[in-house]
Amino acid sequence: MVMNFDHTGIVVQDLEKITDFYVNTLGLAIEHEIDAVAPSEGDHTGFPGARRTLRFVGIENNHRIELVKYHNPPGEEGYLRKNQFGAMHICFHVEDLQTIFDGLTAKGIEFVTDPIFRETPEGTRGIIYLQDPEGNWLEFIQPPK
Repeated sequence: MVMNFDHTGIVVQDLEKITDFYVNTLGLAIEHEIDAVAPSEGDHTGFPGARRTLRFVGIENNHRIELVKYHNPPGEEGYLRKNQFGAMHICFHVEDLQTIFDGLTAKGIEFVTDPIFRETPEGTRGIIYLQDPEGNWLEFIQPPK
């Protein structure tokens, strides 16, 4: 039986650029980093001799994102459309969606739409989609207050 979440892994091309986005733009913290080399017979990745850098970013005592940079074998080009099987996104709760949108837009971050707010019995709920610098889909939700 599943007990809890540990992390979400994203394979990245430019580890420094993507780390900068998650840390300096979104405000996550670097938790730790592992230089991983699989044995010649392979490991859980299924790539014998794979060499990867695994950098974990997150919010203390909360979910983490594992940024995975494959050095060998190198990652392949291409991304999944958000409606394609296997595509995924990471959703963050935010306190003030409009302020986040305005601040990130000022930094050149593009969103799919402007924030969408809906009234619910619990209060106002906001939602928006965007992509990180490498095209991974992110979602911000402002829960009802």
